[in-house]
Amino acid sequence: MAASAPQLRKAIKAKSPSLEIERALWADGHEVIVGVDEVGRGAWAGPLTVGAAVLPQDRRVYKVRDSKMLNEREREAMFDRIAEWCTTWAVGHASHEECDELGMAAAQKLAARRAIDGLGVEPDQVLIDGNWDFVGGGRTQKFVRGDALCLSIAAASILAKVTRDRIMRAEAPHFPGFDFERNKGYPCPWHKMALHGMGPTAIHRRAWIFMDHLPWSALHRPAEPEQEALF
Repeated sequence: MAASAPQLRKAIKAKSPSLEIERALWADGHEVIVGVDEVGRGAWAGPLTVGAAVLPQDRRVYKVRDSKMLNEREREAMFDRIAEWCTTWAVGHASHEECDELGMAAAQKLAARRAIDGLGVEPDQVLIDGNWDFVGGGRTQKFVRGDALCLSIAAASILAKVTRDRIMRAEAPHFPGFDFERNKGYPCPWHKMALHGMGPTAIHRRAWIFMDHLPWSALHRPAEPEQEALF
């Protein structure tokens, strides 16, 4: 049984994404419309995660918002509702090692491919948040602030965010002092202080420039890969 919908705070009640884009594509004969969103690109530790969601044409779940508008409790409350509502959904990851070895652009493409492959259906159109096509294949549409405008992208953003947050909470007991259960691997004063005091953990992205002036243990530091242009 799906969790009950959260009570939305007044500030975000009116900021609902719509099915306008999906309906136009369905009307043009595109059956499988996939919303895609990424989370974790700016984190210093843990995976980069991409969510993919295919919504049904005949059922609606309310109170879906861009994951960044929701707090952790609200996202958790919506996760099972969205997962049950979707025709199909999947989440793909690129590990911290892959982020180091491939570079962030290639790692994001890899995570997106894993997410879309995990759907078990062939997309007719893919809707992406942002202005960079990290899916390719000639079937994508890009939307700046797409997670706030497009319902399938918003659903994908919550699926990706909650899945990655759960991974980081599970990692937290293995790395005491880094507060991963709260910061989820993103930079914050406590995370920075822990890095300067103890050096990077086994799940940090060690090729990044923020590692340049940190104490190092026996962990290997890979060279930063060449980054490809995003546009």
